[in-house]
Amino acid sequence: MVCGRLVISFKQASSEARLGTLRPATALLLCGSWPTRAGLARELAQTPKPLSHLDFSRCAAVYGVLDIGPFLPLKPRKHQSAMLLGAHFHRKPPIPPMKTINKSSKLAHVLYDIRGPIMDRAKQMEDEGQQLIKLNIGNLAVFGFDAPEEVQQDMIRNLPNSAGYSDSKGIFAARKAVMHYTQAQGVQGVTLEDVYLGNGASDLIAMATNALLDDGDELLLPAPDYPLWTAVTSLSGGTPVHYLCDEANGWIPDLDDIRSKITPRTKGIVVINPNNPTGVLYPDHVLREIIAIARKHGLVILADEVYDKVLYDDVKHTAMASLSNDVLTLTFNSLSKSYRACGYRAGWLVVTGDKQAASDYIEGLNMLANMRLCANVPGQWAIQTALGGYQSINDLVREGGRLRHQRDLAYELITAIPGVTCVKPQAALYMFPRLDPEVYPIEDDRQFFLQLLEATRVMLVQGTGFNWPRPDHFRIVFLPHEPDLREAIGRIAKFLEDYRNKHSKAQAESLTAE
Repeated sequence: MVCGRLVISFKQASSEARLGTLRPATALLLCGSWPTRAGLARELAQTPKPLSHLDFSRCAAVYGVLDIGPFLPLKPRKHQSAMLLGAHFHRKPPIPPMKTINKSSKLAHVLYDIRGPIMDRAKQMEDEGQQLIKLNIGNLAVFGFDAPEEVQQDMIRNLPNSAGYSDSKGIFAARKAVMHYTQAQGVQGVTLEDVYLGNGASDLIAMATNALLDDGDELLLPAPDYPLWTAVTSLSGGTPVHYLCDEANGWIPDLDDIRSKITPRTKGIVVINPNNPTGVLYPDHVLREIIAIARKHGLVILADEVYDKVLYDDVKHTAMASLSNDVLTLTFNSLSKSYRACGYRAGWLVVTGDKQAASDYIEGLNMLANMRLCANVPGQWAIQTALGGYQSINDLVREGGRLRHQRDLAYELITAIPGVTCVKPQAALYMFPRLDPEVYPIEDDRQFFLQLLEATRVMLVQGTGFNWPRPDHFRIVFLPHEPDLREAIGRIAKFLEDYRNKHSKAQAESLTAE
């Protein structure tokens, strides 16, 4: 190494030349005779010729440098020069550029806008140093809703026992706790073998749909829905078919619409109760009607009941499986919401109803459970303590509790905005307000809420992200503390006021021009 530049020895260069492995990063300078130090400097001052244009018959030496500049050449031995003179020089063919790698076509219809383009823009804004108020997702811990202390401690105590795989369906104690919990809801015929533990309910929803659907099979889903259901249906090869929930009737499923959308390819119906995103709790007579439809057409019922304990105004939740003893029912639940433990990823699936007729399907579930080995074991240890311990969620949803107070506050503030209406939620953590199209003529609601994010630094999710067919709704989470909740909705109200004024002015100018 001289003057900070690499000099390749003559022996190394000649060896590379014989083998045809002269490195492309090396600038090759070939001289007609072995130069003096001054002669080499003069040679280097000239523009080097490309390797393909050099007269190899004149070669006496090869020097490799990474840059043009003075260096002290290494004098080759005579036999090395002779050897190099007879060497054959080859340039390795250029490596072709890697072809473009595209995502699978299976993802063409998969969307999850709760963490979609609006969230991507929000992350960019945070990277720029902006502070946001996020009302897009029900992540309770970040708003100060802690998991019960005894649940945390039980996980810590059992951590030394969590390094190995568990049974593919889950640890015995947790599955037994889920079995007892399900039996206490009035569900008949539940055994330990009917319980599967997973990395949250989401993991088990994907497993259940993959085991159920062939390419082209249809699954009936509510509109609006929790978008994971639509995504996993498509990813499983199925076709999501949305039945409407009627806002004018308190977001209750339209039973006639359900009946009209059943075809020979329909395999099942999804019921999200309590509902996300609307916060509505379905009455028993509606559940019985849906069960009757499933019974008549031989459909599997997939009951998403993750919010079964997040209930306001003293309403009562009825487990769908308690009403469907003769219809195969898959019930999904988790610790994420009722126990404020989203990150523990601890959920369960319970299979009930006519299990004998579904023996082949259950075999498929078992196969998929075995393939993933097991759910995360530390999270499993939390289940028994959570289900059997003090139900602190009741303190949050009763009158005067934090969740109930913030539900009431958010509803009051949102519905005070002109042109905004909302069905008051009876459960869960969300509201799904409507923007009157006469007041807020929105064509692209994703773009609208991107603009709202940039103008207000408040993050929401547009209604079409929940597979609602029109750009006139949005979902709002009411989890922030009261000062932040007031601030966020105040910013939303100001943005909507500016939008109304802008639209009114544009409309007036249009009428004047006519």
